[in-house]
Amino acid sequence: MQPMYFRMVRCLLGSRRRAAVVVAFWVLIAGLLAGAAPALESVEDNASANLPPAASDSMKARDLVRAELPGQDATPAVIVVRGEGADAAASARKAVARITSGLSETARPDQVTNVISTVTTPDAAAELVSQDRGSQLVIVPMTGSPSDESFQHAVDQVRSLASDRAGPTEVAVTGPAGIATDTVKVFSGGDKVMLLATVLLVLVILLAIYRSPLMALVPLLAVGVAMRVSETTGALLADAGIITVSSQTASIMTVLLFGVGTDYALIITARYREALFDEPNRPRAMQTAVRRTAESVLASASTIVLAMFVLLVAVSPALRGFGPYLALGVAVMALVAFTFVPALVLLLGGGVFWPGGVDKAAERGRGAGVWHRIAALVARAPVRVASAVVALLVVMSAGLLGYHESFNTLSGFRTATESEHGQRLIQEEFGPGEIAPSTVVVRSQGDLRSTPAAAAIGASLGEADGVSRVGERPRFGEDGRTVFYEVVLDLDPYSSKALDGIGPLKEAARAAADAAGVEDATVLIAGDTAQNADTRSALDRDTTFIVLLVLAVVTAVLVLLLRSLLAPLYLVATLILSFLATLGATTYFTLNVLGDEGIGNRVTAYVFVFLVALGIDYNIFIMSRFKQELRTLPPAKAISAALTRTGGVVSSAGLILAATFAVLMTQPIRELFQFGFAMAFGILLDTFLIRPLLVPALVHLFGDHALWPARPTHPRTPATLAEPAATAAAAPRPTPSR
Repeated sequence: MQPMYFRMVRCLLGSRRRAAVVVAFWVLIAGLLAGAAPALESVEDNASANLPPAASDSMKARDLVRAELPGQDATPAVIVVRGEGADAAASARKAVARITSGLSETARPDQVTNVISTVTTPDAAAELVSQDRGSQLVIVPMTGSPSDESFQHAVDQVRSLASDRAGPTEVAVTGPAGIATDTVKVFSGGDKVMLLATVLLVLVILLAIYRSPLMALVPLLAVGVAMRVSETTGALLADAGIITVSSQTASIMTVLLFGVGTDYALIITARYREALFDEPNRPRAMQTAVRRTAESVLASASTIVLAMFVLLVAVSPALRGFGPYLALGVAVMALVAFTFVPALVLLLGGGVFWPGGVDKAAERGRGAGVWHRIAALVARAPVRVASAVVALLVVMSAGLLGYHESFNTLSGFRTATESEHGQRLIQEEFGPGEIAPSTVVVRSQGDLRSTPAAAAIGASLGEADGVSRVGERPRFGEDGRTVFYEVVLDLDPYSSKALDGIGPLKEAARAAADAAGVEDATVLIAGDTAQNADTRSALDRDTTFIVLLVLAVVTAVLVLLLRSLLAPLYLVATLILSFLATLGATTYFTLNVLGDEGIGNRVTAYVFVFLVALGIDYNIFIMSRFKQELRTLPPAKAISAALTRTGGVVSSAGLILAATFAVLMTQPIRELFQFGFAMAFGILLDTFLIRPLLVPALVHLFGDHALWPARPTHPRTPATLAEPAATAAAAPRPTPSR
């Protein structure tokens, strides 16, 4: 396979004319796909990403509610009205009357089906009016999809109408309709900022690394081509129902391709500059560079792609739908890096190194300096270096003692929203559980409408632990066999304690049904709390499987790449330490310093998959070079040479990757902020602690056994024991052909 691939490389990169054909091919492919594919935003599925598995009890309960109760397909907006002044009750009552009148007129939005308030439904006053009578709720069911612009515009109209008719009262529109609209607005506002920040940040770093404007543009152009091909292909697949793509996945794809793409371009162009030192013919130098980087870059891309596909074992839609689209992007990026990048560099000729020229570029490609000194430090005291790094990582991991997760979507917005303000008003005026009531569903074999069983079950539920109140009247399905109870908890319905209480509440309902003489009843619970409880269970299950499978994939790739059984074990151990330290530092910073309510419920799984898959890249790059250096050097000198040779370019690549993930911290979403911080922090750990200090120290400690069972076959001659950096510096360099 390798000879065939290298023959193809020689064919594609044999001259500038052939390089031009390669560049034109990719531009043509990107253009054709752009013309054929729908806009990615039009096929995004943001609803299912936040739901538990379809087979979970809470989803079955939701489906029963929608099937048995009329009007449940509507998405309600909840208007909170809080009276002001000495007569708050009267001002709230008058405001509700004005708002109800406005929403009952013909000029109201078409999506509004009806209005439920103390004006239209006086019997519901107990549920719509606070205990002090100073606040009221108005329920506005709305039809349509919350992802449609027309629906969002309708919510804005309701908000405008409520504000105009509020008078001296405080008004906020929240509920599922308000939350969905605010979520879309928060995401849409952040994507443009993120893309611009990513491009500018990467460009500045590339200019500092390359000191050449044309060379700095090469990785950006490559990422642009790969992103266009990936997005359009992903849109076509999503439109066909083969994969799912969410706004969050699209955001992560942007930074992932910028980070990985620039990394691969840096690795290849660095080897090209190094090859120019010995090979004056540019096409042949580029072929040498691609050939020498192929194994490590392919292993890197394969690890990421396989790690993404591991997510397919998940039952959580949030994780399961995450992998295929990102795997597609990384695979396309690797193809672009191996073909478009070297072809574009050859096409630009010697001008790609302007203003420094080829000579300076080639000299920089040999690199030494600070990395030679770091290599010498590790060689002198590997035990102390390894001990110090491990101790530091353990200290960082201590932050996990305060770890806890959050399932509250609204607290995850890092910007003020009207829906969050409305939820807070409901909590303050009506009680914490009122912001998200649960629905207990009891399904029997017979008609419950004419029996006292339904009332008895409701009375028992009202006495259950953690229940604040039960709706006055249960609702029945069409055949009377299914009864629905609105249950309001006496605590925050998004808290861990509330999620823990779903199981006992279900058992209490089942016991109540048995006591009422309803045998073999099916008991389910619908609502945010039940859905979050099922989501948590699914994520716990998925995370365990994903951790084991990703570690197995990474270990297998390392075994195949290094032909070693021992090296993969200590390399994977460094990754686990890095992950624990990263998550500990992230937990401490975001919860204790920033005051976040908790770690986003999917952040841990995301960070593990990406940090392990991307963090192993740098170990792959240094260990692949270590294997190459072993052909002429003993292990101690080989690892020092590998660190010296790869130090500059891999550190630059790590810095860019960390910077691109840090851009996610500009997003007004807690999960993306925490994920961006964790990834940036973890990649910097891997780049500046794990890869240059801990891994070389371990190689020094294992010595000739570092790649066990393989043994080095280097010739032990005085020449091979010479300092690699000194040898490289003294080597004469031919003049490249123009």
